[in-house]
Amino acid sequence: MQPGTPDEQWREDCAPRRVLELFATKWTSMILHTLHARHGGTARTGVLHRSLPGISKKMLVQTLRELEASGLIDRQVHDSVPPTVDYSLTELGQRLVEPIELIYGWARDNAPALDALQPRQTSRRR
Repeated sequence: MQPGTPDEQWREDCAPRRVLELFATKWTSMILHTLHARHGGTARTGVLHRSLPGISKKMLVQTLRELEASGLIDRQVHDSVPPTVDYSLTELGQRLVEPIELIYGWARDNAPALDALQPRQTSRRR
C-alpha cells in the first residue's frame, strides 16, 4: 500500500491483511514450503507429518483443513484399504509458495543475524 492511497485500500479486510491471516499459525508457510520443496507439490498426510518435526497430528490436520478451505491445497481421498489421502498445491497455492520461498531464502541468508536475536518469550528456540 502506497502512502496517499484511497482509504479503502487500508480497510480491515484488504487483500494484504487477508493474506497475512493465512500466516496466523506458524505451520501454514511450513506446510506449503514442505509440499513444494520436499515433495514436488503433493504428499500424503503421514509423509507430511514426518517431514515437519514438532507438529502434532492434530495441528497438521487442522492446518491442512484451513489450507483446503482457503483454496491453497486440494485433498484427494483414494478408495483403498486403508484409505489414503493426498494433499497437493492448487494453482493459487503454487503462486503463494513463490513469496514464501523468497522469505525462506532470506532467512537462510541471514541466519547468523536471526540467531543473534533475543528469543521471544513464547519461542521454542534455545
